[in-house]
Amino acid sequence: MRVNVLQHTPNEGPGAIKSWADEQQAEFYVYHPETFGKLPKASETDLLVILGGPMSPNDNLPWIAQERELIKELLAQNKPIFGACFGAQQIAKSLGYKISDAPAKEVGWAPVYLKDHTIAGIPDKMDVLHWHEQMFEIPDEAKLLFSSDLVKNQGFLLGDNVVGLQFHFEPEEDNLREIAINDSDYPANNNALHQTASEIIKHGVPQENKQIIYHILNFITKEN
Repeated sequence: MRVNVLQHTPNEGPGAIKSWADEQQAEFYVYHPETFGKLPKASETDLLVILGGPMSPNDNLPWIAQERELIKELLAQNKPIFGACFGAQQIAKSLGYKISDAPAKEVGWAPVYLKDHTIAGIPDKMDVLHWHEQMFEIPDEAKLLFSSDLVKNQGFLLGDNVVGLQFHFEPEEDNLREIAINDSDYPANNNALHQTASEIIKHGVPQENKQIIYHILNFITKEN
């Protein structure tokens, strides 16, 4: 299996997704389309992972549009896709759905609640990392997977091979520190969760989050 990852900013890497891929003995490739303008081919992709970033799918940048063309190809081929934050928004926009400002800017740790039990092994309530102020519309053909107290559209399951999450399960402890220290101004402004970068780091990553991302990736790739 070849896992192709689209990383859009230096401080938001694949985290536990890389650990999962290593356990699957998968080939793991990380692309940086904003920096180098390169994307994988659909024919060489068995799983596409689309990570977060400070940009918006509504930005008029050529690489963002090219990324959506790749997503459309993979959707047509029913290949597994996982998107986090900007990545999930890209999937939704590829299907023709709007990306807009969320009812509240969520930056920090807050619970999400499971809304669909199709994927086994996911608890009803989880403490997750939020780092966003926009949200996606849930595709009509998808199931609402997660909601938070402030933003209903936190995750969707499309068919049995595509998951988009507005929040982050993937960071491990070192990734959390990297995100927070390099983007420390972001949680300080108009943040409905009222958490500072230092408080976000101090919170730490719940151990169960790594296992939950494993369950999701196993489900969409039909592994284990």
